[in-house]
Amino acid sequence: MDIAPFVESLRRDLNAAAAPGGPEVTRAAELLTGSIDAAARLALLDALAQAADEVTTKLSAASVELRLRGREPELVVTEHLPEPPAPPTPPLPPPPPGGAPTSPDASGDVTRITLRLPEGLKDAVERSAAGEGISVNAWLVRAIGAAVAGAPPQATPPGGWTTPPGRGRRHITGYGRA
Repeated sequence: MDIAPFVESLRRDLNAAAAPGGPEVTRAAELLTGSIDAAARLALLDALAQAADEVTTKLSAASVELRLRGREPELVVTEHLPEPPAPPTPPLPPPPPGGAPTSPDASGDVTRITLRLPEGLKDAVERSAAGEGISVNAWLVRAIGAAVAGAPPQATPPGGWTTPPGRGRRHITGYGRA
């Protein structure tokens, strides 16, 4: 967008307003118009930027930006594509034999407990849950539900549960949500 015609129009208007004041006033107006170019351009850019912001607030799927190319402003309209729908959540794993719940909220009331496990067993549970794509809590609820329902216990891995090297009693692990 060329703003030079607007600045030139302002110059002409100022000179025309000074003409009835005589030669001294006309000369003062000419001197002012020489230095008004930068101030007028800045004022016009501020007005364009505010207009772009106001238009952007009224648009739901687009935004308007004011950019400068050299000394000339340019209004740029950017369309925003709608966000793709969230992928469907995977189905819950089938319930274990005996109809034990697969998630903490499947049976209604939920109670929190503290469970102490040997490091090796904890690591194996984490690996198993990750392999099935479920949380450790969901895996434990399912395993406990199967045990309570009378399903045969799973075999202990050869060599039993062991603590990996470098991991002792003071090791703390956990997870966080963002």
